[in-house]
Amino acid sequence: MAATTADLRVTRLILVPSLITLAVTILRIYAELHHWGKPWVSNSAGGGGPTIIAIVWLALIFGIYFALKLAATGAGPASVGKTIGFTLLGVVAFVAGSFAAFGGSISPVRVILGLLLMAAGGLLVLPVWPELFKVLLAYAYAARIPVAIVMYFAMRGNWGTHYDALPPGYPANVPFWTKYIQIGILPQFILWVAFTILAGTLFGAIAVAIRGRAKGPAPAAA
Repeated sequence: MAATTADLRVTRLILVPSLITLAVTILRIYAELHHWGKPWVSNSAGGGGPTIIAIVWLALIFGIYFALKLAATGAGPASVGKTIGFTLLGVVAFVAGSFAAFGGSISPVRVILGLLLMAAGGLLVLPVWPELFKVLLAYAYAARIPVAIVMYFAMRGNWGTHYDALPPGYPANVPFWTKYIQIGILPQFILWVAFTILAGTLFGAIAVAIRGRAKGPAPAAA
């Protein structure tokens, strides 16, 4: 089936940001393997908190970029206020899902419930700004698929990076594929995708609102 105009627009929008994100991922791997340490990187599970070299920041930056680009071509949200409101509801669902999945002892039921809540939070963007949702969804997978691949090799080779670090309290002697799906696939393809959509939409909608105010009201017709 031939690509649609919308598909081509999404591909063009995310191409350069995806390449930049891949470059940052490669730099992060190099930095961790060469023990640069904080504030540049951390080898702890989950990235060890905020660090300078991390693709998580790019979700905010490129969310603004995508939002402004779409708004400039007439594909902005019908209501910026409604978009921000729905996104904040999504953030609440995402945070609730994070606590449900990782707030205590890890169990399959809690993790699945938590991930479903996170995914539901991300989906709240779809009805209020579908164009941005599609772009951020595509960008999120373009960013996270390489990370999931890196995690496979890191976990196989015991690199000693945050890509193969186990969360505190994670059970010992878990089979590799179970561990990889739980730590590599599910978080990268659900948690971080939902985060990218929510963070990108929130900052993008705020940027569109600020730009709209800066331009001021349209001049009245004579």
